[in-house]
Amino acid sequence: MASTSNVRAPWRDLLASHMAQTPGYEFTVATVGQDENKRPVPRVRTCGYRGFFPELEIHPKSQEEMKQQVKDGGNPPTYESDMFCFTTDTRMEKLGQLESSGNDIEAVFWLKDLMTQWRVKGKAFAIGDPTEDAEHEKISRSELEDFLRVKQNFNGPIEEWTWERAVTKYFANHSPLARGSFKNPAPGQPRSQLPSDPSLRMGQKVNDLHDPVARGNFRVVVIRPDVVERLDLSSQEDMRRWIWVLNSRGDHYGQYTWTETEVWP
Repeated sequence: MASTSNVRAPWRDLLASHMAQTPGYEFTVATVGQDENKRPVPRVRTCGYRGFFPELEIHPKSQEEMKQQVKDGGNPPTYESDMFCFTTDTRMEKLGQLESSGNDIEAVFWLKDLMTQWRVKGKAFAIGDPTEDAEHEKISRSELEDFLRVKQNFNGPIEEWTWERAVTKYFANHSPLARGSFKNPAPGQPRSQLPSDPSLRMGQKVNDLHDPVARGNFRVVVIRPDVVERLDLSSQEDMRRWIWVLNSRGDHYGQYTWTETEVWP
């Protein structure tokens, strides 16, 4: 059950406006891994920012593919949220690291043109397993659905929105060559070691939005923020920093509030 509350997080629109002013869409993501002695170690990588889930504006060519291959051309514009996302290959290490650390994640945006840093701490959940009855897929959807909000201007039946079509839209937003990367040989394997599966090879273009191999490896990772920090360095004489902390659920299902505190930078 998604929230009917239409109250956005107090930091959301500001972060969105900052991203709209930024030429690049990359951010840094940290997870907790393990070394060869099973000791916890940090793992950091750069990911492509895919906007607030599930509100994705896609290329007209991708939208045309959605119209041709997906029922009704995709989901109706039912939901918005304060969660943002990136996409990944399920064969990469980050998903296993998330699962083993209780889904803890930290993300950092450094927006040099604005001299502003955003730091987000929270939980991250992967969705997109073609086997929708898979236990981890059901858990991820359950963890995220309470943080979806019905849009103020939406009056249609919310039952028409599906998780599968939401994930397909993110897959469609990739170019055919980028979709084909999910049919590359397994990441991290020696290049001299040829894959036993002949469907896995470099340089493929995927036009089928439901390609079973590519979609089997494709996931959308949705970050559910618990703590958000903004550091404004635009004035060296008066640098400023704010922290927003997510509070417990309110009196009504799906209603959450944030506590804002300005602190010394």
